[in-house]
This record gives sequence, structure tokens and C-alpha cells, in this order.
Amino acid sequence: MSTEIRWGIVGLGKIADTFARDLALVPEAALTAVASRGLKKAEAFKEKHKAVYALGSYEELFNCPEVDVIYIATPHSHHAPLALRAMECGKHVLCEKPMGVNREQSSTMLNMAREKKVFFMEALWSRFMPAIVRAKELVDSGALGEVRYIHADFAFYALDRDPEGRLLNPELAGGSLLDIGIYPVFLSYMLLGKPEKVHGVSRFHQTGAEIETSMIFEYDGAQALLFSGLTCNSEMKAMICGTKGTIYVHPRWHESQELTLQLGDEVHSLPLPKLGKGYVHEINEVHNCLNKGQLQSELWSHQNSLDLIELLDLVRSQNGIRFPFE
Repeated sequence: MSTEIRWGIVGLGKIADTFARDLALVPEAALTAVASRGLKKAEAFKEKHKAVYALGSYEELFNCPEVDVIYIATPHSHHAPLALRAMECGKHVLCEKPMGVNREQSSTMLNMAREKKVFFMEALWSRFMPAIVRAKELVDSGALGEVRYIHADFAFYALDRDPEGRLLNPELAGGSLLDIGIYPVFLSYMLLGKPEKVHGVSRFHQTGAEIETSMIFEYDGAQALLFSGLTCNSEMKAMICGTKGTIYVHPRWHESQELTLQLGDEVHSLPLPKLGKGYVHEINEVHNCLNKGQLQSELWSHQNSLDLIELLDLVRSQNGIRFPFE
């Protein structure tokens, strides 16, 4: 592959807009093509972000010979079919989280990646944030001793949103758990692995979408208290407590730029600035993998994605969270 890596973007909403701005900060990245279901929207996005091509269908992008890797930024319900088609056409894929809405979809996507020998990664951008990377390094090094407790939440008020939009519409896999609950679940999994027991309670909107979920993950010697919701605004900070010390991940923790490390009476502030909005770090990981010929990331592997969706499936099954298309 040449030094320049040529990107295409599918689904041109708010997340894609932010991603494109960060893509422009990466010298080796070129925004080659953008695609929407309507050409007018694609052309407006192209002009704003200085892409080479605006395409009025996803299929045109999947078959564009000048694109190396495709970023999929559609609602969750569309991730699997679009990612599968892109890989069928031989494209590398970075797919927004969750990559599939359940383990069945996710396994099918990863099998396709292996069959076609293309790079595939779930776009769990927080995994590559400097603050999150440093927090994991501190835990893995034993700086906190044995981790005994994790607290992480992610909530914002969204009950005034369009009931047909992606957050409150079950047809689009809407709800808090897959959209933002994935972050607290990810943090606990990244630091402690898969729990021995999971307990969850959910509440639902009149549309049928889950709008609030509390979770307790039980480990051997540790617990994680996790929450996601569309019913209120939470502080969105995280705390990792061990037998020797505590890490406080400053709000908003999933994109934090600072840790506080407390070891006994000693308190250390650790500034860890991100580049751009923060998508730069996952973009760099994709580039590093492609340049090395790797088909998956060592920091966020295919198995990591499968483990994560299994945990989300378990919470969903306990709490009766289902989507009409499943």
C-alpha cells in the first residue's frame, strides 16, 4: 500500500462530520470519496471536507477503485449489511461501534473479513485515547495494586429527540445501551476482562426503546458499577479503585484529557491531551495496521469486539431489550 491511505465515508451524519475533520489532521490520510443515499447530501459533504468524489449510492463507493478503507458511520441497524458488502468488494473497514447489534451479526462480519483477507476494526475510539491508554498501563503495571471497584457512567437527556431518530427508534437499534452504555461496559471489560456474573435493570420509552440501564459486573474480588441513560445528564467521570490507589478519569471520561492518580497521600495530575476531537488516534491505529499488513488491531482485536458484544447481548437478554428486525 502507498504512503497515502485513501478513505471513503458511508453515512454522512454528525459523527462522520467530526471524523472527517479529524481525518484532515492526519498527513497520510486522503478523503477520497463520500457516499449518501442522496447525491445532494454527498456533494455538500464533499465540498465542506474537500473530498475528491461525492457519490449518490453506497454501492458506488464500495466499487470505487481509488478507495482503500471505508469508514461506516450509519445507525447501528445498518452496520452489518454495509460492512459485509464493503468487504465483499475487497475494502478494508473501520465500522462504528457497536459493529453489529448482536453476536450473530458481529461473527458474520468477522468471518467475512477473514475470508476476504481485509482489515476490519470496530471504531471504539476511546480505546486509543491517550488518557485511556495510560489508565490501562497503570492498572496493568500494578500501580493501583489489585483493582477492587470500577465506576463509570454515560448519560445525557434525549427524551425530547425525534422518536423516529436513531436514539429512540427500535427499528434503528435505538436506546442507551448500544449507543452509550457500550462505553462503561468497554472500560470494565478492558481493565478486568469478562465478569463472572452480570446483573442489569432497564427502563423503556413509549416507542419501545430502552432508555436507561444500570449494571453490576461481578468479578473474583472486584465489582463494576455501570450506567447508561437518555433520561438525565450525568457527570460522566470514571473511577478505578485498587488496594494501593485510585485513578480518576476526568469528564467526559470516554474522551478525557486528564487523569488524577492518588496513591496514599500523594496526588498526581496527569495531563494527556488528545489530537483533534480524538478520532485521530483510531485513524492512526488503522494506518499503523495497514502499513504493517495486519488484518486486525492488537489494541482492539476481533476477539475483543466479540467479547464486548457478548456482554451487551447478555445485558439485553436479561432486561428484555430486543429490536423488531432480530
